Amino acid sequence: MPQREVATLAGGCFWCLEAAFQDLKGVEQVQSGYSGGRVPNPSYEDVCTGTTGHAEVVQV
Repeated sequence: MPQREVATLAGGCFWCLEAAFQDLKGVEQVQSGYSGGRVPNPSYEDVCTGTTGHAEVVQV
């Protein structure tokens, strides 16, 4: 069985990152979410205010 690797990447809007990776050969799954920050379980609207300290990320 081939080895699997996971990368978590931040680059602005996660919708754009998700689209860039989801159709690449060898990518099995792309998951959007948030990293860092000081608010537990923030909403998209919370993060967009820029006050939570979170980054939008994708895990590939």
